[in-house]
Amino acid sequence: SQANFEEDSQEQPAVGHWKTLMPSKGSKEELETGCQDVGGVDETQSAERLNMSRLRSSSVEIREKGSEFLKEELHKAQKELKLKDKECERLSKVREQLEQELEELTASLFEEAHKMVREANTKQAASEKQLREARGKIDMLQAEVTALKTLVITSTPSSPNRELHPQLQSPSKAGFRKGHGRNKSTSSALVSAASQNVTPEPVSHECKEVDSILFAEFQAWKESPTLDKSSSFLDRIYREDIGPCLDFTKQELSELVRVAVEENTLTIEPVASQTLHVVKMSAEECGGPKKCALSGLPRTCKHRIMLGDSGNYYYISPSCRARITAVCNFFTYIRYIQQGLVRQDVELMYWEVMRLRKEMSLAKLGFYRSEI
Repeated sequence: SQANFEEDSQEQPAVGHWKTLMPSKGSKEELETGCQDVGGVDETQSAERLNMSRLRSSSVEIREKGSEFLKEELHKAQKELKLKDKECERLSKVREQLEQELEELTASLFEEAHKMVREANTKQAASEKQLREARGKIDMLQAEVTALKTLVITSTPSSPNRELHPQLQSPSKAGFRKGHGRNKSTSSALVSAASQNVTPEPVSHECKEVDSILFAEFQAWKESPTLDKSSSFLDRIYREDIGPCLDFTKQELSELVRVAVEENTLTIEPVASQTLHVVKMSAEECGGPKKCALSGLPRTCKHRIMLGDSGNYYYISPSCRARITAVCNFFTYIRYIQQGLVRQDVELMYWEVMRLRKEMSLAKLGFYRSEI
C-alpha cells in the first residue's frame, strides 16, 4: 500500500502539470500544500495499519507461546501431583504399619509386665513360706539348746543328774536303761521342750470360685468397656471398694483425691531427705513429714501427693498411700482393658479385677506392706 501511495503521489503532479500551463504563484502554493496534506494523511493511515497488523501478529504469537507454556506447566504440575499422591500413599502405609507395630509392642510389654508381676508375687510367697519354715527350725533349735542347757546345769558334782549319768543309778534301773538310757532321756526332754515352744502351723490352700452375678456384670461391661459409673459393674465397685477406700477424715481433700484418681492426674512421690519445698496451703491442710494431710493424725509421712498441676503437695501416711495406690492400680488395669491392650481370656481378666478389688479391701481395713 505504501508503494502504491508513492506511485500515486509521483503521478499526481504530472497530471496537474498537463492541466494548467501557466499556473499562478498562488495556485502553485495551494497545489503543493494540498498534495502535501493528502500524502501525509495516507502515510499516517498506512503506518497505523502496518502497526496494527504487526501488533495482531505479535499478539497471536504471544498467545500461542503462552498457551504452549501453560500446557507444559500444567503437565509438570500434574506429574508432580501424581508423585506427591504416591508419596502420601506410601507414607500413610508406613504410618499404619508403625501404629500396628506400636500397638502390638505395647500389648506384649503389658502382658510381659503382668507376667513379671505374677512371677514376683509367686516368688515372694515362696520366700515368705521359706522364711516361716526357717523361723520354725530356728525356734526348734533354740528349744533343743534350752533343754540341753537345763540338763547340763542340773547335773553338778554334789547332786549329779542320774539321767545324764546312768552308772550312778541302781543296777535294776541301770539294766533297764542299758544302752540308750541317756539318749532317751535327752530326746524326751528335747521333745517336751520343743512341744512347749513350737506350735505347728496349719496348712491352708486358697480356693477360688467364680461368682455368677459379678462375672455376668463384668462380661456385660467387657462388651463395651467404659469408665462411666452408670454400668452395673463399675457402680458396684464404686459402692463397695473405691468409695470406702478413698473415704478419709478430710472430706474435701478426699473428694479432690478421688477426682484426680479418676482423671489420672494424681502424682505420688517419695519425700526427699533434704529441705522440703514450701507449699501454699496451711500446715494443717497440707500436713507434714510428721502429720498426714488425709487422716489428720500424727504419722511419719514418707510420701506426698500432688493433684494435677496445682503445685500443692500433701503429705500422706503409708496407710493412705496404700489405699490410694490400690485404687490407682485398679483404674490403670480397666483403662488398659478399655484401650484393648489386655489380650487375655475373659475369666483371667475377671480374676485380675477381683485381685485388685481384694487389694482395695485389704488397704481399706489397714493392711499394707511396709517398705524396707
